[in-house]
Amino acid sequence: MSAAQASGGTGDEEQDETERPHPTLDLDDTVHQRVRLGVLTVAREAESVEFGFLKEQLGLTDGNLSRHLKVLEEAGLIAVNKGYAGRRPRTWVTLTPQGAQALDRELRALRELVRRLDAAGSGHPRT
Repeated sequence: MSAAQASGGTGDEEQDETERPHPTLDLDDTVHQRVRLGVLTVAREAESVEFGFLKEQLGLTDGNLSRHLKVLEEAGLIAVNKGYAGRRPRTWVTLTPQGAQALDRELRALRELVRRLDAAGSGHPRT
């Protein structure tokens, strides 16, 4: 009896696993890029996050962060709002509902990838 059958499964789980698309196919290149994933996750943690805070947290230059914010904004994943705090100009980033959904999809794909690797166990040699 297989482990799947012993656990009450039909024995088709192993076959279904290989028939399903690989989780990496669900990764979104716009979201998955390291800096952009960082921006989305930090923005998820707060209602609104200030440009300087993002820059510091992610270890970026002004220009590098600005470029990534532009990509995310053009994709509709964040909203960028400019204003003032006292006399100083400030830029705030907010996650849009579309951005929250994209981040959720990305995290589901990553969790599935980890789940598959964990399920494979130590059956594969590691180098």
